[in-house]
Amino acid sequence: MADRSLLWDGPLRRWHPTQVVVVGFIAVILTGAALLHLPIATDGVEHSFLDRLFTATSAGTVTGLQVVDTATGWTHFGQAVIMVLAQIGGFGLMAFSSVVAVALAGKLELRHRLATQAEVNLAGGADFKAVILGVFRWSMGIEATVAVALFGGFVIIHGEPLGRAAWLGLFHAVTSFNNAGFALFSDNLAGFVDDPWTSGVIATSIVLGGIGFPVLMELRRLYRRPRRWSLHTKITLVATALLIAGGALAVLVIEWSNPNTLGPMGIADKAIAGLFQGITPRTAGFNTIDYGAMRESSIVVTIVLMFIGGGSASTASGIKVTTFAVLAWVIWAELRGDREVDSFRRRIPAVAQRQALTVALSGVALVTVSTMALVTFDRIPLGDGLFEATSAFGTVGLTTGITPTLSAASRVVLIVMMFIGRVGPATLGAALVLRENTRRYRYPEERPLIG
Repeated sequence: MADRSLLWDGPLRRWHPTQVVVVGFIAVILTGAALLHLPIATDGVEHSFLDRLFTATSAGTVTGLQVVDTATGWTHFGQAVIMVLAQIGGFGLMAFSSVVAVALAGKLELRHRLATQAEVNLAGGADFKAVILGVFRWSMGIEATVAVALFGGFVIIHGEPLGRAAWLGLFHAVTSFNNAGFALFSDNLAGFVDDPWTSGVIATSIVLGGIGFPVLMELRRLYRRPRRWSLHTKITLVATALLIAGGALAVLVIEWSNPNTLGPMGIADKAIAGLFQGITPRTAGFNTIDYGAMRESSIVVTIVLMFIGGGSASTASGIKVTTFAVLAWVIWAELRGDREVDSFRRRIPAVAQRQALTVALSGVALVTVSTMALVTFDRIPLGDGLFEATSAFGTVGLTTGITPTLSAASRVVLIVMMFIGRVGPATLGAALVLRENTRRYRYPEERPLIG
């Protein structure tokens, strides 16, 4: 047997941890596409390789955009492949493989440890094994609880047979907690728009998966001592609550009288549907109403929510709520003329402000370029192109209904955007630009005119 240490000799030893993350996700997606290409995945239904690659990318990046109906276009095997891809993509490829390595070997290579830290944003001083195993236990525990709750609802409320109810519960528990957006119904979750149990359980699962593992772990330790919560936890919880409430209220107000969405519903059903639509755009991708029938103002609100996304180190993507909050505080401090940017009686360092600005502007650039590409390739309305591009970048999965009609070129654009959105602009950039230079000199300062 070859010496295990030789696995990291040669070129691999020079790999940056974020390169391992990028290559790992590519390998998972290609493996998923190959599995979906097997006859057992389609039961004879013909799909192009691009359709299979698109589906594997959408599942592996926990997006949910679909060019093939998950309910009818794939067999149980194909659906299981999609579910497993969503599980791996949501949990994080490096975190997932680290759990396996810990369980089997009890120790990790340093290179593997750094790669996993890059994926799940762990603090360098954390008990690495305990954190990763904690992430695994939290994920499995929440998904199991959601699966049981959904199983009960499908059996008791909707009269599904036990076997199908169990499969529906498991599949939607995985895809909801991992913010994947895949559903085993052709209309996604539109059939449950007036079902508070099913939509409520899935919405709760989405929120838990979208606030991030560090926040969940900190709440478990310090749930009775909010004064000791970290700045990250405070920002994530407050920003998440405000975005959910604001998004739900906006949809309710705008769509209240829309005959194609909330108009025909009763007040209670409108409240349920509005709250769900305030939660799902933050990278989950499920829908209980038709986004293609929503008013343009609601589409704008949804685009903003999709772009912001969820919490850092979570199953969600987007620029993240902390990025959005930091930029909001930077603007507020500048308007007040403050020299320092403060939040919850803590000073936000300049490096965090620059990182937030970089992530946000990178996201704007990516969405802008991809929107231009979609509009150019398929001559679709600008609003539809922007919605689709933002959904792919935020790995959301919502659509106005145009995804299956897009050309091959546009589908390739969305594949690239979903991949970048999951891996992250900063991670992908670091994987490509490996050298970090420390400048030993400073230029003279000169201030340009702003505004």
